[in-house]
Amino acid sequence: MRYALVLLGVALLSMPAQAQQKESDRVQNAGTVMKEILNVPDNIPQDLLDKAECVIVLPSVLKFAIVFGGNYGRGVMTCRGGKDFNGSWAAPTMMALEGGSFGFQLGGQATDFVLLVMNARGADSVLSSKVKLGVGIAAAAGPKGRDASAATDVAFRAEILSYSRSRGLFAGAFLDGSTLRPDNNANQKLYGQQLNAKEIALEGKVAPPSSAEELLAVLNKRSPKHVSS
Repeated sequence: MRYALVLLGVALLSMPAQAQQKESDRVQNAGTVMKEILNVPDNIPQDLLDKAECVIVLPSVLKFAIVFGGNYGRGVMTCRGGKDFNGSWAAPTMMALEGGSFGFQLGGQATDFVLLVMNARGADSVLSSKVKLGVGIAAAAGPKGRDASAATDVAFRAEILSYSRSRGLFAGAFLDGSTLRPDNNANQKLYGQQLNAKEIALEGKVAPPSSAEELLAVLNKRSPKHVSS
């Protein structure tokens, strides 16, 4: 009986550490995805990345289907520090992507997504509550290439530009109908305290975890200066 209680105690003590490691792995995976996508020859236009105020990275979003299609994924959002988004990329907050589309689809497919948040209103909306892409917030498939000269007016007016990578193919992504929301439970697991998304991403109330080192290093190297649109 005593041995069983000891094992139970050890298991209970290890649960928070395991939960934190799971979220740390997500953050680390986001860094890997961001690095790989920015190394794609025909990648995110540099001028759009420089104008972005925040970046959301969602590694291995699962697209599932039998009759109804859907998306489900977890990832991170990091914003440029400072009141006017002019500082270095800051500590990431955990995010969740949910929702989907109707139609006949078969099988499941994992896709990496990168979303550029292009203005302060978009950042505030995403960090405050659940938002529906294409309804509560203007979203568009992001143009790709060396520059955004071929981008449509829709892309320029969008608050979020989205990109996807699946099976080695990189392209703009349509996520209308999906919802984005702060994953505050995951934030508590990662940082060990109750903090909302704005406190983490905009107010600098916590230092970036070591698992975010690659993500922030890549972004600070590739887009160190914010260019206001």
